[in-house]
Amino acid sequence: MLNLHLLNKILLAIAKFSSSLTFTLLSFVIASSTYARAESISALPSETTDIAQRIDVPNIPPQDIPRPLPPPQPEPTPPEVLPPASDLLPKTPNLPPAQQPSNPLDTIFVREFEIVGNTILTQEISELVKEYTGQNLTFAELFAVRSKISELYVKGGYVTSAAIIPPQTLENGIVKIQIIEGSLEDIEIIGTRRLQPNYVRSRIKVATNTPLNINRLLEGLRVLQLDPLIANISADLQAGTSPGKNLLQVSIIEAKTLSITPSIDNARSPSVGSFRRQVGFNQANLLGFGDKLNLGYTNTDGSNEINVGYTIPLNPRNGTLRLGYGKINSNVIEPAFKELDIEADSSYYELSYRQPLLQRSREEFAVGLTLSQQQNQTSLGIDNIGGFPLSPGADDNGRTRISAVRFFQDWVKRDERQVIAARSQFSLGLNLFDATINNDAPDSRFFAWRGQAQWTRLLAADTLLLVRGDVQLADSSLVPFEQFGIGGQQTVRGCQDALLADNGVLFSTEFRIPILKAKGGGLLQLTPFIDIGTGWNNGESNLSEDTLIGTGLGLLWQQGSLSARIDYGIPLISVDTDQRTLQDNGIYFSIGYSPSF
Repeated sequence: MLNLHLLNKILLAIAKFSSSLTFTLLSFVIASSTYARAESISALPSETTDIAQRIDVPNIPPQDIPRPLPPPQPEPTPPEVLPPASDLLPKTPNLPPAQQPSNPLDTIFVREFEIVGNTILTQEISELVKEYTGQNLTFAELFAVRSKISELYVKGGYVTSAAIIPPQTLENGIVKIQIIEGSLEDIEIIGTRRLQPNYVRSRIKVATNTPLNINRLLEGLRVLQLDPLIANISADLQAGTSPGKNLLQVSIIEAKTLSITPSIDNARSPSVGSFRRQVGFNQANLLGFGDKLNLGYTNTDGSNEINVGYTIPLNPRNGTLRLGYGKINSNVIEPAFKELDIEADSSYYELSYRQPLLQRSREEFAVGLTLSQQQNQTSLGIDNIGGFPLSPGADDNGRTRISAVRFFQDWVKRDERQVIAARSQFSLGLNLFDATINNDAPDSRFFAWRGQAQWTRLLAADTLLLVRGDVQLADSSLVPFEQFGIGGQQTVRGCQDALLADNGVLFSTEFRIPILKAKGGGLLQLTPFIDIGTGWNNGESNLSEDTLIGTGLGLLWQQGSLSARIDYGIPLISVDTDQRTLQDNGIYFSIGYSPSF
């Protein structure tokens, strides 16, 4: 039990802030104590035909809330154009030599054509030969029918398929035409070093079903060109050992797969120290079959965080299975609460399966399922109190445990001048694995939908328009680390992390205008922006402030693997802060370096 003297000390510290700000701060501490996960639409998986392969909507503040909905879009980049088809597939094998009639003026009566060997174009071939049946044809006209059938295949992209008239004895006016549909007898992969050849071969096989279609093969090569493990790819289609059989020789140059990504910024909540130091280690091809390992460490003055992710490819259509784990220890360093010695320990586990259902060089649609558990423990060090509930939903010892299954859908569409990306996720909280269950307070039983979208448009050379939207709807009150966060560097610049709500809507528009282009490849852009966010709770827990609006101006410098940015945000709606940090004053910065080896 808490004695009266200790209770008075706690109340005295809390009284230094208004009750609404106190609740928000403590809720953000709880939310901040769980690792924020980020993956990609990839986009897109990631996924560039003409603009960024993967674009990303940044995490919703507070930066370290474990967002059940990973942002679909990484940082946008200027358009990149895929190599022309002639570079990917410079030549095709010779078709079977055209047959010539020995006596073109002789005629025969054709009552019917018997077409054998075809698996496609049945209706088209029937329509073509119909006009030649029931009449006398010269041998030249007969061979012209065969040539027109071959043209049908070629026009459809089946350039290695052809029609022939085999040696035969004509009976009852029936002429047999044989179709030789092209196929691959082997795929030879050259140029691989660490990447297993079967990784490339299996993905090309998806695009080389019989009959072989050159357009489908080119599209498969374009999709492979977008694979982050491959820097360049080209192919040579050669004649095989018999008519209709072909050999595909594929040459690749592997991409650099190891990256170390140190960065600093002031994006964390001031309650645990806004100045954040991070370093990440990423190996995109750990064991040679396209498996990915991600390690990360993050530190602020009041927190330490580690996270680990391992992803393995499951099939040639880029289905993946991901295991993730994160752990963070946080201490509140806010002066008004420092005496209480508030500490939070959090962790999460997740297992996620993602499968593209549509995968083209210009468009991808994928679905996935994630099983996750998030745990949080808060405590007070003052007078050795120990575990203590500081947020809605926590038990008497300050513990919160949420188990959930999440069904998500990713969509990305790109062309030479724009990228549109969207992500939807449905989250269902479960009473499993000792999850938190309460009578009235929020717990592990909930249902929520999260939708995110981003439109990136190239307006002129190095000039971008970036529009983001984010929305969350929930059926009941949520624990803090499932809530929608508004305010801070990644949502409403100019307003500190100020709102946590069960439901919310966010809209952001930003321009990137080039003002300096250095000879060494560096680019300096001016970045005016406006951010708007609003939130509301379910039940009787109303927000003292429900809408934040900020606008401002920034500078972005990009040169190779180096990126640096500074923004100044001006709140258009007043929010009380104590002006202790740069973030409190609307100044945000970030510096990141991401070399690959």
